[in-house]
Amino acid sequence: MTLQEIINDSKKIVFFGGAGVSTESGIPDFRSVDGLYNQKFKYPPEEMLSHTFFVRHPEEFFDFYREKMICLDAKPNKAHYKLAELEQKGKLLSIVTQNIDGLHTAAGSKTVRELHGSVLRNYCTKCGKFFGVDAIVNSTGVPKCECGGVIKPDVVLYEEGLDDATVTAAVNDITNCDTLIIAGTSLTVYPAAGMVRYFRGKHLVLINRDPTPMDSSCELVIHEKVGETLSKIEV
Repeated sequence: MTLQEIINDSKKIVFFGGAGVSTESGIPDFRSVDGLYNQKFKYPPEEMLSHTFFVRHPEEFFDFYREKMICLDAKPNKAHYKLAELEQKGKLLSIVTQNIDGLHTAAGSKTVRELHGSVLRNYCTKCGKFFGVDAIVNSTGVPKCECGGVIKPDVVLYEEGLDDATVTAAVNDITNCDTLIIAGTSLTVYPAAGMVRYFRGKHLVLINRDPTPMDSSCELVIHEKVGETLSKIEV
């Protein structure tokens, strides 16, 4: 079956997406040749984005975070808009995303499970007050709350666990959908990647530029850009 035929045959689609969904918006992914993990920094990116580094070297953490993790100029691409359209038409149950850029919501999607949080949300580690992204962007050094606490991005750093409620909702959606579209992810980041194992539905589709460990398990595999692929779908 073609992707169009599968979508026509589906009533409850869940879209599970990774960094490759946002590359067409100009946000680099992590593991490709020109990705973040292949650039040269004083410390490995995995270390700089760890909870330990955030606690021990907060100034260097925020210097890196502001420069590499916040992309406020990025706009939703064809993939984000098509998914919002699928949801509006009652075809899409939810989006489960590993991305922290907030572009699905910006495109109009309502039910978005952000497994790794969002750069648009931040909170005081002392009093719990929430802040927008401006609190990070418009500060220098370590951003502080009025109470004196450090303002931390509401993103899941290495060594931190995923939010239980978000994981439960995502797993529930994947378990109950009839079609799961996995896109723009290498399926190597756990525990997020392990969630696709809960799928018990009819159609399993994978859209990714490079091969993944799950290619052989899917009904349809498309090695193309996510936005270009989804933009051809008629809803």
